[in-house]
Amino acid sequence: MNKRNRTVIAVAAIALTLLYFLPLWSIRLEAPQYPEGLGMRIWVNTITGVGPNDLQNINGLNHYIGMKTIEPESIPELAIMPWALGFLMILGLATAMAGRRWMLYGWLGLLIAAAIVGLADFYLWEYDYGHNLDPTAAIKIPGMAYQPPLVGSKMLLNFKATSLPALGGWIALAAGAVIAGVAFLELRASRRNVGRDAGAVLREASGGDPT
Repeated sequence: MNKRNRTVIAVAAIALTLLYFLPLWSIRLEAPQYPEGLGMRIWVNTITGVGPNDLQNINGLNHYIGMKTIEPESIPELAIMPWALGFLMILGLATAMAGRRWMLYGWLGLLIAAAIVGLADFYLWEYDYGHNLDPTAAIKIPGMAYQPPLVGSKMLLNFKATSLPALGGWIALAAGAVIAGVAFLELRASRRNVGRDAGAVLREASGGDPT
């Protein structure tokens, strides 16, 4: 890989450190009785409310419909993600230092796989909380589930739930897009070099006569 692309890869890997300090995802609830809304943020290692009491209020509302209490310390993924992120960052820096295309393609593949696994796990987490309800809950509506959307907005009773990437999530998406762009450029350069080498071999075999 050329020096410019290696530098871009290193910057993208270093940018992932911001995910330790910025929220990855945000879920917001809006309803007439909460005009300012309630929200929670998912970080790489914890879950917090947007406001000081938002998470407590969300858990209180969830209790009435039979949802489990959201307790960050009981979610094993939040203990794993910081280590997984650190591994991906180190691998990205190693790729930039080594300058090997196969390492770049492998790193990109791991990033895509991590994103898919993360979103799938998040969906299953939402499904579990929204469907596996306490049958003795105060509010029971037959056939009603309370799973928030993975991305976008959805009405849950009189609450509008909106789920979107937070700043850290957008940074991760931007870093992934940059890395994919570099991988595309390197793949195109590799194919161009192969074509030039093949042309040189043919010219040599024909005694230097391209015809």
